[in-house]
Amino acid sequence: MKKLLTVFFLGMAITVSHAQQRVVAECTVTYAMSADSAAGVDKDVLASLKATTKTVYIKANDCRSDLVSPTYQQTILYNKLSGAATILREFGQNKFMTKMDNTRWAAENRKYEGMSVTLVPSEIRTILGYECRKAVIQLRDGGNFTLFYAANIIPSVREFEYQFRDVPGFVLEYESQEGDKGRIRYTATKINLSPVQASRFDIPTSGYRLLN
Repeated sequence: MKKLLTVFFLGMAITVSHAQQRVVAECTVTYAMSADSAAGVDKDVLASLKATTKTVYIKANDCRSDLVSPTYQQTILYNKLSGAATILREFGQNKFMTKMDNTRWAAENRKYEGMSVTLVPSEIRTILGYECRKAVIQLRDGGNFTLFYAANIIPSVREFEYQFRDVPGFVLEYESQEGDKGRIRYTATKINLSPVQASRFDIPTSGYRLLN
């Protein structure tokens, strides 16, 4: 009887835990970018990062990620059902489009296959009013980065960053290694849970040069 009660209460705890996590199927999240000047990052790079924003839009099975800097703009459109992605890049007046089916998109992100996610529940910080827990992602090639995720909400498209698909919550801050720029930090500065216009996910039919 005691064993049955233990199993019952354990099941209840798991049910409550899942009930407390809400799936966010409509939202817009804006991230600011920064780097540690003490790490030797060039001042021009720091200034460019300060002027750069990343905005993520999620609507049901679609997500869009816009990275906008003073000299460059990139948009990634991804559909969870098809697994396909379209990448739009703009350099001044030059516009390029790359379309990837699910096989090619998976190959593009092959470096994340076999990664491990280690949760660090003892480290908590508050971001935009959400209690966020720490996690560390370790890649097979030795690379790693840290992140903080809100455990009580989870995006309907967890692959808005491919490497986040196994994180059990909404990532609101993360660090990544980007070439010679050092470790770049992305921190959510605004989250809007209002409906997102479906037109945000339309793929342009003209104005872009199609690249293989």
